[in-house]
Amino acid sequence: MSLTGWFILFLVVQVIHFLGTWKLYKAAGRKAWEALIPVYNAVVLMSIIKRPKWWILLLFVPIVNLIMFPVVWIETCRSFGFKTTKDSILAIVTLGFYIYYINYFAEPVYDKDRSLKAPSAAGEWISSIAFAVIAATIVHNYFIRPYVIPSSSLEKTLLIGDYLFVSKFHYGARVPMSTVSLPMIHDTIPGLKAKSYLFNDNYEERNTSLINKLQLPYLRLPGLTKIKRNDIVVFGQPADTLLDMNDFHPDRTYYKPIDKKTNLVKRCVGAPGDSLEIRDGYIFINGKRSILPKSAKPQWYHIVNTGGQQLSDAFYKRYNVRKNEIRYNQQTGEYYLNLTDEEAALMAKNPIVKSITKRILPKGYQNEDLFPQSPLYKWNVDNFGPIYIPKKGVTVALNHKSIPFYKRLIREYEKNDLTILNDDIYINGKKADTYTFKQDYYWMMGDNRQNSLDARAWGYVPFDHVIGKPVMIWFSRDNETGRIRWERMFTTVSNGETKSYFWIGIISAILILFFVFKPKKKKA
Repeated sequence: MSLTGWFILFLVVQVIHFLGTWKLYKAAGRKAWEALIPVYNAVVLMSIIKRPKWWILLLFVPIVNLIMFPVVWIETCRSFGFKTTKDSILAIVTLGFYIYYINYFAEPVYDKDRSLKAPSAAGEWISSIAFAVIAATIVHNYFIRPYVIPSSSLEKTLLIGDYLFVSKFHYGARVPMSTVSLPMIHDTIPGLKAKSYLFNDNYEERNTSLINKLQLPYLRLPGLTKIKRNDIVVFGQPADTLLDMNDFHPDRTYYKPIDKKTNLVKRCVGAPGDSLEIRDGYIFINGKRSILPKSAKPQWYHIVNTGGQQLSDAFYKRYNVRKNEIRYNQQTGEYYLNLTDEEAALMAKNPIVKSITKRILPKGYQNEDLFPQSPLYKWNVDNFGPIYIPKKGVTVALNHKSIPFYKRLIREYEKNDLTILNDDIYINGKKADTYTFKQDYYWMMGDNRQNSLDARAWGYVPFDHVIGKPVMIWFSRDNETGRIRWERMFTTVSNGETKSYFWIGIISAILILFFVFKPKKKKA
């Protein structure tokens, strides 16, 4: 929906509010017209229901307002003597229109001295839960949100089973776009496999659906810093199929809100304006080999020949090899192990190892599933590019060689009508041989170079898909053994040396639990 559309909707809501409450304003000793003036009517209403003025701000925060509106409806009913559980239920199930009944068909009497305490223990409990959810939703949407590592793409830097705190304010918190959704639940309701938000993904109806028009336009608050090359970033997967992350075709059009796409965590190896190339597994930026931070652990599969001798668990532990990464060829007696260069060099010195060779696909061998999925570019995961990473405001030439890289960006991410007829390219009905980008793009890859579904498969990541920056591991559990990795708990996630705040985290958690569940003193 456009800003004009939202403004019209806002005015319609004001009229609905006036028609349903003007008599209540008069009963409270105010003027009827005060119920009609936008924003001012909310100030007056907070005074009538005896609630703080800052509640008004919560009414304009997406997602949070879905909780606040029912709270205000209930408080309005209680202020005019309708205090029972039945009244509260009717206020919610009628979406606030129960107030119309009170306004026109009852004889409301304003209770100026009413107690702000809920009339029942259940009501008090519900109120506490509601505001706990509101506070958590604000923190979750605009400051810090939890995230769990689901895959091994950053293995040996971030492990499967690491639970992260992701900062949203580093790169600027993105305002929620899906206005009708469950708070603090991403795209799927746990246990139900049902969408946690309202959105019509039908191809024919996607642009005309009333539900889809309730989506807010993209808006991001100012951030503390920009994404730097080699930062670890959490973002929404650009090519998302709603259900199966691995079952997609990059040319397919996916209809899912940006803020509800599957979340991934990768390393930003290429920034806007960079020229990126992968040569024999190593990344080159603008012609120079990329220097990774100390915390990065890039790894590749190596063929390890032991002359048929079996490797022990002690061997795997010594060289930091996870069992789920082990591949063994019974015919040749060779192992395929995922190792860093340093681990491979150290392993080569072991007398058990006869030879060790990095498994690299040669230049010219094409993997057709890789971006940009064009026969013009015979690339693979180990020899890829060079490619240009688009930067906001930069103009590029459009032709049959460049359009495979940019057609999805122009059509899907920047919302243009793009048509290709023979070698002619039309954007919004006009023939075009250049295009100027409206936002920055990034190249996200996993350190697990040959076992990572990343930008080499689905291409560029637009800045509007960026969620935040991981800052701390607050819990870690080995999914294979079930062991809690105490040594990783409350450690920082950074490009430098990681730091442990284990005892500070444990003591803080104990203090929080103590104050939350502190037993109340019994009245004498």
